[in-house]
Amino acid sequence: MPLREEFAKALEKGASGGGLDREDIITLLQALPGEEEEGLFGLADKVRQENFGEEVHLRGIIEFSNYCRNDCFYCGLRRSNREIRRYRIPLEEILAAAEYAAGLGYGTIVLQAGEDPHYSGAELAEMVRRVKEVGNFAVTVCVGERSLEDYQLIKEAGADRYLLKHETADSGLFSKLRPGTTLAERIKRLNWLRELGFQVGSGNMVGLPGQTVETLADDILLLKELDVEMAGIGPFIPHEQTPVGDSSPGDLGLTLRVLAVARLVLPKTHLPATTAAGTLHPKGRQMALGCGANVIMPNLSPASYRALYQIYPEKAGSKEDADESHGKITSLIKEIGRSVGSGRGDSPKDKFRE
Repeated sequence: MPLREEFAKALEKGASGGGLDREDIITLLQALPGEEEEGLFGLADKVRQENFGEEVHLRGIIEFSNYCRNDCFYCGLRRSNREIRRYRIPLEEILAAAEYAAGLGYGTIVLQAGEDPHYSGAELAEMVRRVKEVGNFAVTVCVGERSLEDYQLIKEAGADRYLLKHETADSGLFSKLRPGTTLAERIKRLNWLRELGFQVGSGNMVGLPGQTVETLADDILLLKELDVEMAGIGPFIPHEQTPVGDSSPGDLGLTLRVLAVARLVLPKTHLPATTAAGTLHPKGRQMALGCGANVIMPNLSPASYRALYQIYPEKAGSKEDADESHGKITSLIKEIGRSVGSGRGDSPKDKFRE
């Protein structure tokens, strides 16, 4: 089937570097299987190669707490989930995981947790400081919405990046799925992080109940407006202990289209091949790497905690130890003819060059 005229025009606009508007993005997100998807994915891969080469950067995640004060309708860590066994990893074990990562040459450590009020800003800052002492890492922090003062402490302790996904650009859907929170407050904090000098990461889920293709276009435009250094885009996967647990998972094909269009709109932004994509399909991460992604985030948490950080069930890698996860990730990168990135993998934007 030949390309539809409006699709061909939008794709050509993306190829020429012309700014894609909302209608162009919606058209590309609706690429039909076959020639249209192949054209979109091929162009996204070309833009990725032009900006990042063949390196795939590894970001080692340590999920240090699964306590959360929020009650989000889609997340297994929600405070109302009484079926989950909660944990907090002692600092010594966090540092041991960081030392393991240093030995393997990781350039980035991601310290991730639910929104756990147990940790003060000073305690999070000390965690960052101690991890930075272990190796020549960039440190990304992902602990949700905190005060401006906490963010300042974390930055002063040496944190390089902060990941705070906006989840959905539909403010009504955001508040419905995240009771007691607002998209405006989320964006306010993302702007704080930018002002403090962090490399900022955000992102969204694909396939949330109530989401539309127009919302997904707005997600991509919001990421552009925020000028993010990283955008995590992955499929929604339902968890049975949540109010939307009986919903259908996000579609992998649509997720790949969103990722590919994001690459055209955000040519210099790091895009991960997400664990969620690898959970939906055994080759999900390889497929994402062929649609514009250039980052993978292996789990480096101690094996005894992995299955407990259950944002969604059967998370890829949750039953492996760190050696297995690292081995599988490096193998899949080599299988597709790419190489494991060296160094910290900072943003290619001029102000963040090493």
